Amino acid sequence: MTVDTLRFATYLSPNIYETYAFIARSIGKKLGRPVKLSAGQSFEAFAHRQVDVAFLCGLPYTQLADEPASPIELLAAPVLCGERYQQRPIYFSDVVVRADSSFTSFDDLRDCIWAYNQRTSHSGWNIVCHTLAERGLTFDYFGALVETGSHLRSLSLVLDGVADATAIDSQVLDAFLQQEKQRAASLRVIDMFGPSPIPPIVIARSLDPNLKRQIQDALLTLHEEPGAADALRQGAIERFVSVRDEDYHPIREMCQQAALI
Repeated sequence: MTVDTLRFATYLSPNIYETYAFIARSIGKKLGRPVKLSAGQSFEAFAHRQVDVAFLCGLPYTQLADEPASPIELLAAPVLCGERYQQRPIYFSDVVVRADSSFTSFDDLRDCIWAYNQRTSHSGWNIVCHTLAERGLTFDYFGALVETGSHLRSLSLVLDGVADATAIDSQVLDAFLQQEKQRAASLRVIDMFGPSPIPPIVIARSLDPNLKRQIQDALLTLHEEPGAADALRQGAIERFVSVRDEDYHPIREMCQQAALI
């Protein structure tokens, strides 16, 4: 009898890809199923039943979850390593500049060249819009906007002096600080937006309920497996916990306010 492959996809930063690959392999091993992890290309994959489990930013999660016939549901979310995360499934958007920059806070960034990853990102775009709206500002606050396509590309532009500042998913930045110590020494965090509900793991609504429970149980106990804690820490993850859709209401509220600018 052929056992169906569990299809995982990550729509998040590639510098945490190996951690997501470890998670997928661990779940497959525990359930006795083959697994495949790919870099997500389109959110249409959920509607077309091409993805079973995905690592997904909170903003597209809320948009997909609010569709009349949503193809996904929440599975779990990570708790990150570090005191500022308070043992909760939250993260921040860190405002980053070059270490030798004269900027000391977001308030110093008027007329700067601002890099952002993409408009489907909560940490790179939505919360920045929300912050501007809260302060009665628009994007005219910045001298120029540069869309980079990824958090890592945004960091590179800041390091190279092409952009002055950017807002980075704190999990991505934490992993970057571990992986690229020499380059990271040339960066400085000058402000912090959040906390926000952290990017969740979602699962296809169409999957068998018993299989969903097995995958969720495997995630929630993964940190207890031998060697798993060290592997998870490479992606700045301590463990996984259950989350509810209402936990992501703050992202919806920020999105509504951001639309006003």
